[in-house]
Amino acid sequence: MPRDHPLSAENEVDLFELYVEDPELADELVFGRVAHKDRRGFLKGAGLTAMGALIGAAIPFHRNMPSGFIPEAIAQSGMKIKGKNGLTILNDRPVNAETPPHLLDDDVTPTARHFIRNNGIPPDDMNADSWRLVIDGFVDNPLKLSIADLKSKFETVTREICIECGGNGRAFFDPKAKGNQWSLGAVACAQWTGVRLADVLKAAGVKKQAIYTAHYGSDTHLSGKPGKLPISRGVPIKKAMDPNNLITFAMNGSPIHPMNGAPLRLHIPGWPGSFSHKWFNRMQLRDVVHDGTKMTGAAYRLPPYPVAAGTKVKTKSMVLIESMVVKSLITSPQTGIKLPKGERSVPVHGHAWAGDNKVTRLDLSIDFGAHWIQAKLDPPSNPYAWQRFAQTVRLPRQGYYEIWARATDDQGHKQPFAIAWNPKGYMNNSMHRVSVYAS
Repeated sequence: MPRDHPLSAENEVDLFELYVEDPELADELVFGRVAHKDRRGFLKGAGLTAMGALIGAAIPFHRNMPSGFIPEAIAQSGMKIKGKNGLTILNDRPVNAETPPHLLDDDVTPTARHFIRNNGIPPDDMNADSWRLVIDGFVDNPLKLSIADLKSKFETVTREICIECGGNGRAFFDPKAKGNQWSLGAVACAQWTGVRLADVLKAAGVKKQAIYTAHYGSDTHLSGKPGKLPISRGVPIKKAMDPNNLITFAMNGSPIHPMNGAPLRLHIPGWPGSFSHKWFNRMQLRDVVHDGTKMTGAAYRLPPYPVAAGTKVKTKSMVLIESMVVKSLITSPQTGIKLPKGERSVPVHGHAWAGDNKVTRLDLSIDFGAHWIQAKLDPPSNPYAWQRFAQTVRLPRQGYYEIWARATDDQGHKQPFAIAWNPKGYMNNSMHRVSVYAS
């Protein structure tokens, strides 16, 4: 690759920022000049040649590639997200990226390793000084607050909050479910600073007619159509008034990362991450269950009863997901590790969490579930933070082993071995397993 190429080490660029600012210019810079302006990013000629050279093969269906699209082969090897490190990029429009389990070992997830889940295009303007949050609808006193207002008028609190995408683990469904093919890393537990949502709602005065919230942000729909929202979710008023919900303006002691919702983010912990609206600029209180984008149809919904894999379920019978399920993640050892010759002791640690509940026990197995070894389990640092577990297991002889982790919550729910299949690929809390080779 030429030294002056945008993807060379000497000229490292953030392609996501480039495509947000000017996708056509990005196509030109990365792949060569676009032949006709009216084709708006469809590549041919020199541009197609450049792209093929980067990938190492011809692209038979290149005419179907829209402006702003980056092939997966380039995304994984040549794309960088400023302020992020080690994430696996699933797609670029919208940006979605997960974190390999062994990079999630910290008790508090570093900003650089916090996963990204976008539904639309992030806003161009994330200026904290000019940002405004509107609280309206069925309230006595509609509010329009700056971030400075939030800091001066309400108590500031800092909490560690575990956030997980409802589709985390979808990649393991068989038959496959549509959607981002998250494996294990659409989860994180960063430290967030802000004010209690309940305090802000009390200041606005919640009318008795209000039964549901509606959340809005400044991101835009992928289509670019004015007024079309990428996502707008909401929760019952009872959940909204939980004192653990936050409106945050800091992440790990610094301004929120742009891909994690700068400059203002809502947090509804314990429920799917889609409730925790990014680039948060409005909450409307409604007298009906919110019917915003991804609140209706089959979005973030499950069958009300167990179904066999591949079963078609009527959309009208699906029910909204609320609390997440009990789950755990082994962060060490990294799967596939080969131990030094004669080594038999393996320190195992990771994290466990359980939506609105608390994890009370974590067990490990090295013999495919025939026997279980209880691990030391730390309490959460605060409600809705994940909990660290640790234990050293001993392998009896050389060979191939799997270490399984099984969490149990305070309601008696345990992680299953098998996936509870559903049409949309949500809530996979099957036991995490890592492989270890002893020689």
